[in-house]
Amino acid sequence: MLRRALAAVAWLSLIFALACSSARPPSPPGASQPSKAEPPGAAARSSTAATRPTLDDLMVAEGEPGPVPVTRADPARGSRLAPVTIVVFSDFECPFCKHLGGTLRQLERSYGPEQLRIVWKNFPLAFHKQARPSAEAAMAVFAHAGPGAFWAFHDAIFGADERLSPELEATALRRAGVTPGQVKQLVEQSGAARKVDADMALAARLGVDGTPASFINGVLVVGAQPAERFAEIIDAQLAAARALRAAGTPPEQIYAALAAKNFAAPAADPEEAAEEEERRVVHLVPVGDSPVRGKDTALVTMVLFSDYQCPFCRRVTPTVEKLAAQYGDKLRVVWKDNPLPFHPRAEPAAELAREARAQKGDAAFWRVNDRLLAPEAGLDDAALEALAAELQLNVAAAKRAVASRKHAAAIEADMELADDLGAAGTPHFFINGRRLVGAQPIEEFQALIDEEIAKAEAMVVAGTPRAKVYEAIQKQAVPPALPPKVSVPPPPKGHPAKGAAAGKVVIQMFSDFQCPYCARSVATMDELIKAFPGKVRVVFRHLPLPFHPEAQLAAEATMEALAQQGQAGFWKMHDRLFKAHDAANLDRAALEQHAASIGLDAARFARALDERTHRAAVEADAEAARSAGITGTPGFVINGYLVSGAQPLRKFKKVVRRALSEAN
Repeated sequence: MLRRALAAVAWLSLIFALACSSARPPSPPGASQPSKAEPPGAAARSSTAATRPTLDDLMVAEGEPGPVPVTRADPARGSRLAPVTIVVFSDFECPFCKHLGGTLRQLERSYGPEQLRIVWKNFPLAFHKQARPSAEAAMAVFAHAGPGAFWAFHDAIFGADERLSPELEATALRRAGVTPGQVKQLVEQSGAARKVDADMALAARLGVDGTPASFINGVLVVGAQPAERFAEIIDAQLAAARALRAAGTPPEQIYAALAAKNFAAPAADPEEAAEEEERRVVHLVPVGDSPVRGKDTALVTMVLFSDYQCPFCRRVTPTVEKLAAQYGDKLRVVWKDNPLPFHPRAEPAAELAREARAQKGDAAFWRVNDRLLAPEAGLDDAALEALAAELQLNVAAAKRAVASRKHAAAIEADMELADDLGAAGTPHFFINGRRLVGAQPIEEFQALIDEEIAKAEAMVVAGTPRAKVYEAIQKQAVPPALPPKVSVPPPPKGHPAKGAAAGKVVIQMFSDFQCPYCARSVATMDELIKAFPGKVRVVFRHLPLPFHPEAQLAAEATMEALAQQGQAGFWKMHDRLFKAHDAANLDRAALEQHAASIGLDAARFARALDERTHRAAVEADAEAARSAGITGTPGFVINGYLVSGAQPLRKFKKVVRRALSEAN
């Protein structure tokens, strides 16, 4: 109450003093703008700092209460009695906020100041280094010279083609009628920093965690949405306001009433929280011997997992080039190959790029890389050969390298690292170890890079050599997670198995004969046995899924083959069923045909299926799977390590190598 009384006295003193002066009295913050004959801020210059209310005073002066309150310390454009108010939490350095600024001006022109009011609140993001100083400068301008000066400052920044910088801020200050030399004193006198802090605290209470965030009479709109989305909500709110007026609500109470009705308190979103937490994680991403573009003294290392046949990788290439040009020596780009299995020409292209590097170094690699990622680049053998010739490589050696997969080990090492990091798709970036997925807008990269540059610069000031920044960051990074370990009851003696009888690594494969992914994994297991001769044993275990109606009986059929012909009989039946894993080839009649084709006793086979002789054995396997938390197929338990799904061979090899190292 005392602060409100003091604020009222201050305002009365200001009005009285200005009425006695020869200068035209300025409008107090929140009122109409100065006339066009005067530059923004001119009307306020004759008043003294002693009589001018601070933002602290204005924040506690009577305003409009509610979940999204509007105070006299908030810059506003439009009538206080407008039936619709948009409160915008914004950041002068945010490109999306700049985009929204244009949308809001369009809406203001469409609805007019008597119908729509725009209210500014500050939410400078931590990784936008210039945003906080500019927010404080803007609020100081507002306190010093009123809303007209604030909006002149605002429009100068958001109307510029360039990104926010100290130079642009100085231009905006002059546009607002304030010299850059004044701003430090004005910030201190006005309480601008405390106003920005108050806005940010309010944003946190409202659940705002990014910019722009707009509340239209309390209805939250996140991001720079199209004008049509805003208009849809505005029109609905105008109708609601008319209904309140008809019911007798005074115009000055419309906003508070509708905001209270519309505002929904933020609910915790576990998925968003997990994503935000992941975004902060620094992953262990070694550079190794990978191709690098940029200096080792760069403050930011951006590791890119990519695929030459991926359209999104091609789409993001100009963004990466712009970032390299923008940040110069502060950014280095590291290439890692991750050719996806459904892009058959990605790996041959990667082989050519690697061979170019082997022949002529990193510069040749990047020339080939850039050409392969061009929008219309061909990747067939003829195109790769032509590119090798054009760039003056040893064409014969390049052809041999591609055909023989000369660089497969290096490419597969990158792919293994991608697997470890959960970088399943492309493009996939790690910026100083922090994950960014996909062909994102350049602003997403800039935000993360700017944040990492600020951290790295602080490390350098604290004594870390520039060339050691990434190494120092990586020392604190989170290593790739190991596959989870589970406990599975051992199979009964004589269960179907192949490979080394005394192998130190036992792979229990839980499978379903109607599952196409299980069929795909059969060849992978055979390759794994070949890759580790005498060391790996694969045990087949049943997990017929309930939505595969033929899988249970098919499993029982294989167990009858085992009973009649031993291991050889089981695997013959196994192979036949997986070659015909669709339901039409697994029904009772088809099973009997398969049994006959491998020489089983037909009567005994039919009796086993009729009497469900092997049902208990199949269900015991399924129960063992469920006890370990395995609910889908295929599922593999490798010396206790759980691997789910039809993973590539390299992933199984990695787990087997770990299991062998632990077994020795």
